[in-house]
Amino acid sequence: MNSALRWSVIPLLATVLMAQTATKPKPKKKAVKPAEPAVTQQDVQALRDAVAAQQAQIEALKQTLAQRDAAWQQSQQQLQQAQSTAADAQQKAAEAQSAADAQKATVGKLSSDVADVQTTLTNTAVGTQDEQKRVSALESAFGRFRFNGDVRVRGENFNQNGTQDRNRGRIRVRFGFDGKLNEDFLAGISLATGSLGDPTSTNETFTNNFDRKTIALDRAWITYNPVGHKWLSLTGGKFLYPWQKSAATFDADLNPEGFDQKLSFDLHSPWLKNFTVQGIELLFNESGGGQDSYALGAQASARLQMGRWTATPSFLSLKFNRPDAILAASAFAVGATTTGSTSTTTPVPSIPVPGEGPGCASVAGGPKFALCPFGPNGMTNATFIGSNGAAHFYSGFNYADFILNNQFRTNNARWPINIMVEFLDNLDAMPHPLDSTGAVLSDLGSQNKEYGFDFSIGQTKNKNDIQIGYAWNRQEQDSAIASFVESDQRAPTNILQNRVYALWKLRANTVASFTWWRGRTLNTALENAVKTSSTAVGATEPYLNRMQFDVIYTF
Repeated sequence: MNSALRWSVIPLLATVLMAQTATKPKPKKKAVKPAEPAVTQQDVQALRDAVAAQQAQIEALKQTLAQRDAAWQQSQQQLQQAQSTAADAQQKAAEAQSAADAQKATVGKLSSDVADVQTTLTNTAVGTQDEQKRVSALESAFGRFRFNGDVRVRGENFNQNGTQDRNRGRIRVRFGFDGKLNEDFLAGISLATGSLGDPTSTNETFTNNFDRKTIALDRAWITYNPVGHKWLSLTGGKFLYPWQKSAATFDADLNPEGFDQKLSFDLHSPWLKNFTVQGIELLFNESGGGQDSYALGAQASARLQMGRWTATPSFLSLKFNRPDAILAASAFAVGATTTGSTSTTTPVPSIPVPGEGPGCASVAGGPKFALCPFGPNGMTNATFIGSNGAAHFYSGFNYADFILNNQFRTNNARWPINIMVEFLDNLDAMPHPLDSTGAVLSDLGSQNKEYGFDFSIGQTKNKNDIQIGYAWNRQEQDSAIASFVESDQRAPTNILQNRVYALWKLRANTVASFTWWRGRTLNTALENAVKTSSTAVGATEPYLNRMQFDVIYTF
């Protein structure tokens, strides 16, 4: 209670008590004074009412004071809370100000960093756009091409009566790409392993003390095939054969050089589906100071389809002009491993040179050192030595080659039947071949024909496909130029050859194969005939068996 209120109540209570005391009678010893008027009952009652009213006022005042005290205490609490809240708010305001200052500094730094980043991003974007342009140009250039190639690992065994068995490992690697230069032009480039002096083989033998193997340009070509005239193809360079051929004329690993013009028409006849004609120009020896050597030819072919039978007949005419250049090849062309001279006036003994073979081919009476015959697998054609001491072919070479490929579809698409027959005639062959001494064997007639047959069943398109087959050919001495024909058979020409083969497609890009070559020289009495040292001239040579086990990975 307020102290001022307490002091105002005390006099009031004293007055009331004095009034109550005055109402009580006091004994008087002497009645000297005259009697005072008597206090009536009404006066007492009025005083009591007044006291009661006073007490009521006091109670009301007490309640008012209590309410005021409670209100004051509440005000004090609210004031304290307000002060506490204000202090908290002030602290928070200070913290906020501090945070604001720090944030302002951070924002300033961030603004500076953002400006730097924007500058960097702008520079990077410009650089990236330039880079993307270069990448897009590269993708545009290379996206039109597709890569291709293969790796083949081979184990090989030779055995023949009267000779030492031979075993060797070999590897072949080929890699290239081809595709569109633009809408009208195609092109391709390919590299391959193999001796530079042997275009008929891309194999490298596991030998020479683990040395590195040779790899060189195998193909490079451009073809013009206009969109508006799909029937026309003009090719130049070193290319895959665009015409139908067999190993009797050209080995599969040899890529000819020159030009080819093809006109191919797809037809909608019930049985004639395509007709193709083409011109061929092959350049095999350019002479800076003399006449060049080349081959000119043409081929006509068709595709016939009658029910399950599809036939592809073709006829090739190819004439070699001045082929004697093949018998006077340079040391580089033959990959010579030795050099020297057999001149009677200034003889030079054999001197080793770092060629990788196969070196000079041997012909009867011919040179032992370059300039010499080019025959990677031996020169088996009939030759003679001219008055100048140079070797010459006994015959010219003008191929008339007929091939008929047949395929028969069976009830099982995985087992088609394939049959190929071939007849090759060298129209420029001389009628009388030479024997091993150079004398004419008039009773044999021309050695100018080749007969071939190849039968197989199955295919190697999909995983686990199998193909098995048998091939036979009889190739006379001058039916084709020995330098270019199949390199794996017993000899280039003058042979009777059998071949059994089987292929199994292990995976989409992996094939395992086995090939058994079984062949012998057809007539050992002929000049330049290949035979074992134990076989007499004119005797029948034992068969040479050559087993090949291959694993081929293609990409």
